[in-house]
Amino acid sequence: MFAIAWLPCTSVQAAEPAGKHPNIILIMADDLGRGELGCYGQTKIKTPRIDALARQGMQFTDFYSGSPLCAPSRCTLMTGRHTGHSFIRDNGESGHWDWVAEKYDTPFTGQRPIPDDTVTLAELLHNRGYATAATGKWGLGHYGTTGSPTTQGFDLFYGYYCQRHAHNHYPAFLWRNGEKETLAGNTGEDALGAIHSHDKFLENAKAFIREHRDGPFFLYMPVIIPHLAIQTTEQELAKYDGMPESPHKKQSHYAEHPRPHAGYAAMVSQLDTGVGEIVDLVAELGLDDDTIILFTSDNGPTYDRAGGADSDFFDSSAGLRGRKKEVYEGGIRIPLIARWTGKIKADSTETAPAAMWDLLPTLCDVAGVKPPTDIDGVDLLPVLLGEAQPRTDRDFYWELPNNSGVQAVRHGNWKGVRTGLLQGPQPWQLYDLAADPKETTDVAAKHADVVAKIDAIARESHVPSKEFPFPTLDAAN
Repeated sequence: MFAIAWLPCTSVQAAEPAGKHPNIILIMADDLGRGELGCYGQTKIKTPRIDALARQGMQFTDFYSGSPLCAPSRCTLMTGRHTGHSFIRDNGESGHWDWVAEKYDTPFTGQRPIPDDTVTLAELLHNRGYATAATGKWGLGHYGTTGSPTTQGFDLFYGYYCQRHAHNHYPAFLWRNGEKETLAGNTGEDALGAIHSHDKFLENAKAFIREHRDGPFFLYMPVIIPHLAIQTTEQELAKYDGMPESPHKKQSHYAEHPRPHAGYAAMVSQLDTGVGEIVDLVAELGLDDDTIILFTSDNGPTYDRAGGADSDFFDSSAGLRGRKKEVYEGGIRIPLIARWTGKIKADSTETAPAAMWDLLPTLCDVAGVKPPTDIDGVDLLPVLLGEAQPRTDRDFYWELPNNSGVQAVRHGNWKGVRTGLLQGPQPWQLYDLAADPKETTDVAAKHADVVAKIDAIARESHVPSKEFPFPTLDAAN
């Protein structure tokens, strides 16, 4: 069932001049629900700059994350491959990484690294002559491992290598490639500090844009906001004075916020403010016509009241069923906004489904690069430019050996879901997204033929992984 990109194969080759190819800025929020943006229906949180970006470009209604969880979703973005055969399929730090802690003097050793021979989006663009930088959270391997961003195509990485490190927005240090950068006034243990990490991401991102204004450049901003803990600035918090609060019981290791509703809303506004700063700098430098800007999230919003977050209060999934770690629509349907002044029609909407793994071939087309053929992504650039209709014959696949084991397939408007797979084989649930977008009614018993088709797609899509075993699925192959 693998959807093949429209462009032929290439391997990573020596760098070549990129000429006048456009700059690329890809901003990815962390655990941002699609319903937390005004342009997707939010009414309690102010996001004027992201909403403006949507009006200036194209907004997708049915865009999907690579996974309902952080690391595997980021892997699909970087490789163009869904979780049925991508290398990273779950979070976790399995492996012998004690040497990382000792060599780099850090308790945050990072997640399992992607292999050295992985072909990433950053490598493809770098070898096209692009200057490349990432500011935020990586999650695909610590510096010094095969998964380090500087091994995988980035000239500069600034931020957190390890997702556990990123659970505090006021860290004692951040990484600049292989060097620790101490943040004066932050202990790394307190809920507050002198320097918010998001401000440092913006500072370094803007410096990179200015330095490479003559282009072309690829700036990847996998920022942490609004991932817990709830930590923001007083300036943003003041926007939500008077917001109603509700008590919650501490359920996790995250720092508590005295006003969690206001604090969470302020984090999203802080994200919005930062997006505006990037957009304004692009305009200031006269790069609007030469720069495509994309905004998305890594997966759906957080669950329960962990850290004080309240996805129900904010309707973070925009009425859809599910949260982070779930493969119901609310856990995997995310925002995607694309703006390219003079190229992408303003105030346009795309309703055809697409997914995170489509971004690699799409951005390769933007840069004039041929992507690999062993990917699942489809080039969306002709759709963005209004030159072609989107493909409607595609199937989409997700699996996660976490949260008791989940799996999903979208086939046309049919959606198949299985849960509890770590306990053994489970029946398919079936939902008609056209009639039932909130996945309230399981109609599997009425459509045995559709269930059989979805099961066949799932079997074909899953390739067993030694690193991420999934016994129920592995046994079926």
